[in-house]
Amino acid sequence: MQLSRYLKNYDTFIAALIGFVAVQIFCSYSGIGISPDSIMYTSAARSLNTTGTLHTFNHIPIVDFPVFYPIFLGTIMFITRTDPVIYGAILNSFMFAALIYTSGWIMHRFVPASRVYKWLILVAIILSPALLQAYSYLWSETLFILETLFFLVAFREYLLKHTVKTLIIAAAIAAIACVTRYAAVTIVGTGGLLLLLDRVLPLKKKIVHIIIYGFVCISLLVSNLVFNAFMSGTTTGPREPSITSFGKNLYYFGTVMCDWMGLTPNQYFLATPLAVIILVGFIAALAYNYYRRRLTSYENLAITFALVYGLFIILSSTFSRYERINHRLLAPIYIPALWGYTSWGLLLLKKITNITTRRIVATVFIAMMLGFVTKEFLIDRNRYIDQIEDDYGNPGYTDDSWLESPFAAYLKHIDKSMFKPKVTIYTDAHEAVYFFSGMSSYLVPHKFFKKDIAKFYQKKQFYLIWFKNLENPELINIKDIEKVKKLKMIKDFGDEGAIYEYDSLNQN
Repeated sequence: MQLSRYLKNYDTFIAALIGFVAVQIFCSYSGIGISPDSIMYTSAARSLNTTGTLHTFNHIPIVDFPVFYPIFLGTIMFITRTDPVIYGAILNSFMFAALIYTSGWIMHRFVPASRVYKWLILVAIILSPALLQAYSYLWSETLFILETLFFLVAFREYLLKHTVKTLIIAAAIAAIACVTRYAAVTIVGTGGLLLLLDRVLPLKKKIVHIIIYGFVCISLLVSNLVFNAFMSGTTTGPREPSITSFGKNLYYFGTVMCDWMGLTPNQYFLATPLAVIILVGFIAALAYNYYRRRLTSYENLAITFALVYGLFIILSSTFSRYERINHRLLAPIYIPALWGYTSWGLLLLKKITNITTRRIVATVFIAMMLGFVTKEFLIDRNRYIDQIEDDYGNPGYTDDSWLESPFAAYLKHIDKSMFKPKVTIYTDAHEAVYFFSGMSSYLVPHKFFKKDIAKFYQKKQFYLIWFKNLENPELINIKDIEKVKKLKMIKDFGDEGAIYEYDSLNQN
C-alpha cells in the first residue's frame, strides 16, 4: 500500500529517473565538475574526517562559505569512506532526481492542476541548462535549490494550519538553508513577508509567530557568523565593494532571463526592460494574490521567493563584489520563476467557458512550451557535443586542458622536498595547487587590499607557483611582482606558467 502511494505519481517518478540519467551523462567523461569553490568544500569535508575541524586546504577555517554543505559532504564521506570528488556525480544525480520528484509532487497540488502542464514543466526542468550545469558540479547550490522546495512545502503546510509545530518545521528548514548558502536569507525573507501579509492570523498571534520564526531561522546562521568572527576576525571573510552599478546588475539579471527564454546575445538589448517586466510582474502577482486571499497556493509561494531572491541578488551585487550575475547565481529561481510565469495559464483556461476558445488557448500554450523545451534541448545538445562527444569534460580542474597539462602532471608527482621548510608558497590559484599536489599555498594579495600588498613585498623569502592561464585581474600579477622582486625560475612550463623562488639573502 505504501509503495503504491509513492508510485501513484508514476510520471513524476519516471521524470526523476530521467533527470538522474541526465546528470550522469554530463558527468560521464571526467566525473563531477570541479571549480575553485568545489575544492574549498572538498578540502573542508576531508578536514572534518581527518582532524575533526572544518579547515580548508590552507589550514584556516572555512568562512567565505557557510558550514553545512562541507559537513554534508563530510558526513557522506564518513559513511561511504569515499572522497567527494569520487561520489559527487552519484550524489548530484540523486539530488537532481529528488528535485524533479519534489517539483512534480508540488505541481500535482496546484489549483487547478493539469497533468499535461505538469509533464511540460517537468521536461523543462529536466532540460534546464542552468540546473544541469549546477548539478554537474560539486556546488552548494545543488543542496540549496532542493532545500528551497522543501521550504515551500513546509511553509504552505504552516499557512494552511497556522500551528507552532508547522511553523518551527518550516523555520528549521530555512535555518539549515542559511548555513548552506548565505543567500538563503531570501528564504527567511520569503517566509517573513508572507507572515506579514497573512490576513488569517490575529495581530497578537502574528507577532508571536514572527518572533518564533525569526529566532529559529537565524539561529544557525548567527552561530556560524559568530564562529567565523571568533576564528578569523570576519563574519564572511574579506569582502570588496562592488564595481557594478544597480543598472548594470539589472542588465546582467536580464541577460540570464534572455538566455532562459531562448533569446540570443544579439537580443540582449531587451535585457533591462525584460528584467523590469519580470520583477514588476512578480510584485503585481503577489499583490493580486494578497487581494484575492490566495497567499497559501504553491504558485504564490514560488512567486514570492523568486521576487525576494531576484531582488537580493541584484542589490547585493550592487554593494558587494562577487562573481557577475550568471546562470549559477540565479539557478535557485529557475523553477519558482517558471511556475510563476506559466501557472497563470491554468487559471486562464479554467475561466474560459467556451470549449473551442479553451482548446485554442491550450494549443497555443502547449506550442509555446514545446518551443521553449526544444530550445533547451538544443542548448543541452551543443553542450553534450562540446563536453562529451568531443572529449573535453565539464570545464574546471577535471577537464582535458588540465588532464593533458604538463604543469598539472608535474604538480601531481612533485617532490615536496624541493621547497624549504617554513618558507611560504604563494600562487595565483591556491585551489589548483592543492587539487593537483595536495600542498597548501596562499593567494598573492588582492589589488584592493594595499596593506596586504605591502606586507607581501616585505617577505624576505617565498616560493611562487604561477598559472598563466588562470591569471586573476583582481590579484597582483607576475609583472607587478617582478618589478619589485628578482625572482629565480625553478621550473618553466611555457604558456602554462612556472615555479619561482625569491630569496633576498641569495640575490646576485
